Amino acid sequence: MTIPHRRTPRRAGRVLPVIVNSLLLVATVAGLAYLTPSLLGYERYVITGGSMSGTIEKGAIAFEKATPVADLAVGDVITYQPPADSGVTNLVTHRIIDIGRSESGARLFRTQGDANPQPDPWSFSLTAPDQPVVEFHVPHVGWALVALADRDVRLIVIGVPAGLIALASGVQLIGALRSGGRRERAEAPAQPITPVVPVAIPIPAPVHS
Repeated sequence: MTIPHRRTPRRAGRVLPVIVNSLLLVATVAGLAYLTPSLLGYERYVITGGSMSGTIEKGAIAFEKATPVADLAVGDVITYQPPADSGVTNLVTHRIIDIGRSESGARLFRTQGDANPQPDPWSFSLTAPDQPVVEFHVPHVGWALVALADRDVRLIVIGVPAGLIALASGVQLIGALRSGGRRERAEAPAQPITPVVPVAIPIPAPVHS
């Protein structure tokens, strides 16, 4: 007689290692993807506006490397903070369209978004020795980083897989312990059984005095 539910533990034992290994693989790849650019010297910026559409779309991650300001050239796409009197308080990623000189001899830059009809209405100089310049970008992935900035999303994305890995590992461990216990019982040598022999105990006859 076949009892279907007895096959479930075996099937679960085959599926759980696949789940654990898949989760570990995804976590490893995600961790490497997150850390590797920094190790290679790249800075990352999420593009949240549409002024560079056609070149870099909203939601992309721009990977940038620090370049000496003296080496900047027309055509470079840079991420910078516009001057205080511009009224723009966020970082801007635009293309350099002109490099001039101020009265003091400092380099003056003009930029423009590729999707904007007009140049940015300000000129600026860069005081730091290096400036991040866009080397390449990856579309859409930036939305994931924006979402991860939210604490609740981080708890779900990081905590749930970690909990599943811990749960699956625990189930595997319990299964291995049970399997080992059954194996030990099956391999234990049989102990000889000593037959029980009834012993006759003499009972003294009653004594009459």
